[in-house]
Amino acid sequence: MTDHQNTVVPLESYDLAEIFGDTQDAFGVAALGFTWRPKEHHVGIRDEPDGRLVAHAGLVVLPLSVGGLRTDVVGLGGVAVAADRRGTGLARAVVDGALARARGLGPHLAILFCRPDVAGLYARLGWHPLEVPVEVEQPAGPTVMPLRTMWFPLREGAQWPEGAVRLHSLPM
Repeated sequence: MTDHQNTVVPLESYDLAEIFGDTQDAFGVAALGFTWRPKEHHVGIRDEPDGRLVAHAGLVVLPLSVGGLRTDVVGLGGVAVAADRRGTGLARAVVDGALARARGLGPHLAILFCRPDVAGLYARLGWHPLEVPVEVEQPAGPTVMPLRTMWFPLREGAQWPEGAVRLHSLPM
């Protein structure tokens, strides 16, 4: 679906309760006990005509090392689609809209962390699995991210470099 109802717009403010209601663990990762970094840029899709938020994605630029070399990447997180609108193309639309915005943030690569059961969706959207462990910051010190890490080229020809990966930030 590519009609006006799938128009991705920047969000100055939003409330994920519009999408999830009062769900306590909307992303299914609370049991990990991780501390997450807030996103700095947000895009969403609002339903017509009531304006209810039905899809969201957030972005943040993050410092990362691969093979000991420092670089920045764009982290994608907080991707959500309202249960009553799943299967209608909103995930593709909101992720594509977020990636369009990410291209203007500078880094050549994007990453995300996801549960294994949604990795197939991201693969269909062009994301690639990262096959090495990724260390991320946590209040008690660096730890290996247990979720699937995937990457996406934001520039033509961009490739993920080889080597150990360390995110010098809380995960997004």
